Amino acid sequence: MMESFVKFTNQSQGRDRLFRATQYACMLLSYVLENKAGREQVVKKLKRVESDMSSGRKLFRLGNMVHAIEASKASIQLPDPFLCYCLTAANLNRVLYFTCDTVLWVRSVDLVSGVHKEKWQHRASQCYFYSLLFHLARDLYVIINCIENERRCGRQGADHDNGPTLNSGNPLLKSLEGALLFLCLSLKKHPPVLLDTIKNVCDLFSPLDRLGFYKTNPGFIGICGLVSSIVGILTIAYPQLRLKN
Repeated sequence: MMESFVKFTNQSQGRDRLFRATQYACMLLSYVLENKAGREQVVKKLKRVESDMSSGRKLFRLGNMVHAIEASKASIQLPDPFLCYCLTAANLNRVLYFTCDTVLWVRSVDLVSGVHKEKWQHRASQCYFYSLLFHLARDLYVIINCIENERRCGRQGADHDNGPTLNSGNPLLKSLEGALLFLCLSLKKHPPVLLDTIKNVCDLFSPLDRLGFYKTNPGFIGICGLVSSIVGILTIAYPQLRLKN
């Protein structure tokens, strides 16, 4: 157990996920305790830890721009045109996001002056948002392909009577039941795409809030970020749960 933990924390992504989970857990707790009487000092400490975790993650991400460039080079070689387009576009937006992130970090440590913080934060949120949209498009494409595979397997086994019985009275209900059945079977047999979709959907609410498209609150962002971080920890600890190209 300890050996697995050491191996996990030796990875930069592993440390980033742990910092991220701590950051969003503190955000959630500070939101819950904010209006509680006598909890002012606790909330203040939680917000300080949240800020420290955010700063630490920026430091960890300094070299990620190079990794995103290499990922773009790899994804552009994919034989599937749709996957090639989605993953290359997502990785290029990640390159831009990490560039903005580096500029913000350089400003935060006073290495340069004259950097408009709000403007660069807005740019970073835009790039992050577009990257997530392309990743979600990839997830949807993979799910549709999995459903089609399940349909083909279902047609091949149509002569057997041991499958689930669908509602035959209403064609619309029958169609909906069939679609839901194949969706559930697909996600059950392919947990990586399910986890990746959950992670990307949870991550989406943060840039939506920052860009003003869908305003929420720190508590909701904290829950989504914590769930996303836990999924990220699982996919790093168990590589077989990570969605491959």
